[in-house]
Amino acid sequence: MLDLDAIYSGRGPLSRAVRGFRARPFQVEMARAVAEAIAAKSVLVAEAGTGTGKTFAYLVPALLTGGKVIVSTGTKTLQDQLFDRDIPTVRSALGAPVTVALLKGRANYVCHHHLERAAQEARFPAREDARHLVEIQRFTRGTPTGDKADCAAVPEHAGIWSYVTSTRENCLGSKCQHYDACFVMKARREALAADVVVVNHHLFFADLVLRDEGAAELLPACNTVIFDEAHQLPETAGMFFGESVSTSQLIELARDSRLEGAAAAKDYAPLPETARELDQAARDLRLVFPEDSGRMPARSLSGNVRFEAGLAAAISALDGLAHELKTQAERSEGLTACWQRALSAAERLERWRSGVDEARVKWVEIFGHALRLNSTPLSIAEIFRRQIEDSSRAWIFTSATLSVGGDFGYYCGQMGIADARTARWDSPFDFAGQGLLYVPRGLPEPNTPEHTEAVIEAALPLIEAAGGRTFLLFTSLRAMRVGRDRVERAFAERGWDFPLLAQGDGSRSDMLVRFRDLGNAVLVGSHSFWEGVDVRGQALSLVVIDKLPFAPPDDPVLAARIEAISREGRNAFLEYQLPEAVITLKQGAGRLIRDESDRGVLMICDPRLLSRGYGKRVLASLPPMRLTHDAGEAVAFFRNPRPTGRARPSA
Repeated sequence: MLDLDAIYSGRGPLSRAVRGFRARPFQVEMARAVAEAIAAKSVLVAEAGTGTGKTFAYLVPALLTGGKVIVSTGTKTLQDQLFDRDIPTVRSALGAPVTVALLKGRANYVCHHHLERAAQEARFPAREDARHLVEIQRFTRGTPTGDKADCAAVPEHAGIWSYVTSTRENCLGSKCQHYDACFVMKARREALAADVVVVNHHLFFADLVLRDEGAAELLPACNTVIFDEAHQLPETAGMFFGESVSTSQLIELARDSRLEGAAAAKDYAPLPETARELDQAARDLRLVFPEDSGRMPARSLSGNVRFEAGLAAAISALDGLAHELKTQAERSEGLTACWQRALSAAERLERWRSGVDEARVKWVEIFGHALRLNSTPLSIAEIFRRQIEDSSRAWIFTSATLSVGGDFGYYCGQMGIADARTARWDSPFDFAGQGLLYVPRGLPEPNTPEHTEAVIEAALPLIEAAGGRTFLLFTSLRAMRVGRDRVERAFAERGWDFPLLAQGDGSRSDMLVRFRDLGNAVLVGSHSFWEGVDVRGQALSLVVIDKLPFAPPDDPVLAARIEAISREGRNAFLEYQLPEAVITLKQGAGRLIRDESDRGVLMICDPRLLSRGYGKRVLASLPPMRLTHDAGEAVAFFRNPRPTGRARPSA
């Protein structure tokens, strides 16, 4: 039996190894619950507030109870943090003789075959691609991992990466001449041999569904699966338990077919011509829609002659390419792989175009340069429940935001784990003393044109009092752009020199570095900054949220799920829309107090918190800060260095 009290005590091994480590009773309680779940091979859903120390709470029992463990995270950033920092720290402190491996999706590793082919091609859309290719060749000669994250000379989102990495569709597998030197296979072998494997949710579910990236081999020998940032799982799982095909995939297939043909079938002229036809048909299909972005149900496109003609043309071009590839497939493994990809894409397109499936919603998603046709299950509960029941292992789900008002029913229902043990531990922070919740009265309704302007006007006195140091979080990109313009004008009118940063001006990580370094900046953001962002100290003292983050009612997946719930005579708003909004709001609110010394104001500019019956339910789910409706009190908070905590009054 693990002596967890001793391990987590002020004189224990963690205290000796981790600077500033303190004994936290809730951390020990969570660790004990995790250890019990591992021993019983049961399911645990654990909500741990900010500052509980949930990472160390699950790592200690995971490393000490033996057996193979998979830790799945919400982002690659957290994945790298676990592998590079957290797990080595705990392993060293405990003296645990465990081996650890990091496994990412294949698109993160340089592919020798595609790198070689790209070097032969020497024609790229952008001028810098050729320079980046030389850097990647140099990197590949010296790297032991092939992980593109380690190639500092080439930006992570550079276009050249799509030429020199593989996908599930275009990987040649064991038939590749570089198979023995393959970086993906090396990472898989290390993962199979390791005691602890760190993956991310996308990879985990890609493996679970596609049996492709390595977890299909890892899971049978695994004793424990731990999902960190587990609130992201329903959306991620829905993506992978569904099916999609995009114009980008068709364009890449056309490109790969042309390149493979140039290498192995130069004498066969019809192949590059049919590849060109597919490329053009895919681009024309995207151009059916003038919008830069959007989502719409498939049924709304019924009778849209341009779309139906564009889709038919794409399918016809795809069938033509598949036919030509079939005639040349024996000439190389690359051509065989392209032929199989063409057949698979054609099958998915036909399934999307024909037939009705009441368990799924078919919809279209528009991006700047691509169009994706999706088929998404209305519920993943039954699918995921079967995955758990088919195994004998522990499943741990943890995050700071899994419950609604302390109730886990919504989350467990989504994931099909209604019988799971649930537990929650509040943050140890003194929210009543460290923070203030400000909900101004008299603001326009959120769905009115005047709302965003009013939000900025109400926030300006607080931004001034806070000395900048503000996140302005919006629930839509449109509102964010309007808000940014209004803030910029207001700063110019008042002569304020607070640096203004806006989502889209750079990568999220770069913007966060600038925000921390500047110390008095105002950052205007949308969904990218609602979660996974950690700014400790005085650099962030005010978080303004424009309104409750209800998903747009015209979202095709949301609308279909609402319709399905309503058909069963249930209340879709209370059972689905409100819990979704509360969990997202908790993530946004969690950006403010990240440390026991942090202080700040959380300002939520939605009058529905005061005027609707569900407002109290939403407020009850937020950190227990003092509540005020008085702008003067909110401004005064920044001038009072020693606030006294009080219980939150009723709304």
